Amino acid sequence: MRYPKILIGLAAAGLLAAGCGSDGDSSGAGDRPADAGDRPAGSGDGRKALPVAVDGPQEDVVDSSGDAKLKVTPAPENGAPFTQKVEHKLRETVLRGVMVPGETSAECADGVTQKAGAVSQCVVTYEGAEIPYEVKISDKYTEGSMFTFYDTTPKKGLLVAKSVYNTLHERYSAEAGYTGSSKLACEEIPVAKTVDLNSDTGYTCQYWTETANDGEGGYTTLRVMMGVRGPGFEQAG
Repeated sequence: MRYPKILIGLAAAGLLAAGCGSDGDSSGAGDRPADAGDRPAGSGDGRKALPVAVDGPQEDVVDSSGDAKLKVTPAPENGAPFTQKVEHKLRETVLRGVMVPGETSAECADGVTQKAGAVSQCVVTYEGAEIPYEVKISDKYTEGSMFTFYDTTPKKGLLVAKSVYNTLHERYSAEAGYTGSSKLACEEIPVAKTVDLNSDTGYTCQYWTETANDGEGGYTTLRVMMGVRGPGFEQAG
């Protein structure tokens, strides 16, 4: 996932902005599930419920990326070093990605090289999980420019338990329009964990429907996937 054209104004902090788009594809991990009638027969295992019941929206998950809870304060002063400004913006980028407030830090150990096309390495920490980032200065940058445009690219995904549980409820609950599903649950997922992008995280969730197990009712198991836009699910089996 690449966050395009973040800019830092060397003259005015009020012009500091972060790119919020993504040029990556979620590889289906973020897609809404099929309607109940499209579910494969016998997809549920019909056995026991997973230990973490998901019975509603998760506390602490905010609705808007502009929520003040996702801001890192205090912001760097106008005259702060360029690297410090980048580190601050990376922390906010991670918070807005997971939509869950948490303890963050960031370090670009060798600094951020402010030259056209330069690539620097940084690490952002969220609740103890470390996410490596690549920071690339725009090829069009010229020394002395008022603004510095750059892209940030995470090299790993950030799996956050509350984000997974909330996404499950948003996509598979009856309240969200997924007719006939109930008893949503997941395995116990760490508060925060770094995982590979576009991969199976190794964790599972489930929902109960009457259509599972060839109409006898039971649980359908979902693999928790990590896409470039965050967690998603794929039906197991």
